Amino acid sequence: MEVTKLLNDIQKHDSEQAFRSLYNLYYDRFFRIAFYYLQRDEWAQEVALDVFTNLWNNRKHQLIPDDFNKYSYALVRNAALNYLEKEQRRETTPLENIQETSSPTLSPEEQVINEELFHIYENSLNELPDRCREVFIKVREEKQSYASVAEELNISPKTVDAQLQKAVTRLKEKINNYFKGKQ
Repeated sequence: MEVTKLLNDIQKHDSEQAFRSLYNLYYDRFFRIAFYYLQRDEWAQEVALDVFTNLWNNRKHQLIPDDFNKYSYALVRNAALNYLEKEQRRETTPLENIQETSSPTLSPEEQVINEELFHIYENSLNELPDRCREVFIKVREEKQSYASVAEELNISPKTVDAQLQKAVTRLKEKINNYFKGKQ
């Protein structure tokens, strides 16, 4: 597997080129995971970069996991939750004075289901063809208009729509399969 080779090269040969390749492969995924928990671009960027920095700094002592996707998901999730906790402590307003939001606290079961769904979403998104994934992320996650995506990618707005529909259909199938398995 390519990721295992990259991790070996980073660990055994201090390969900056392998690290750059790992960064290019995983930055978007790390950012999306962090953003899911933090809901702020700048915080998610900071967490993603911190995780990469820690991977590099601890490369000599790090065990190479069998499944880097699961391992990295846990790394980024924990880093995001730690960051969120740190930011909440930094707030000048005591937590007791903050109005409770309208969203109820999730039960542990609901939280596990949310994390499983997000993991399925992440994996399904990574399985999409490159152009399809790129269009989906730009329109749905970055909230760009069809016209701006079409112009940026040098394709027609109808192609943007077709790629988006393809992505949505595939993601729905994966999520529906998840729920069918839960029954």
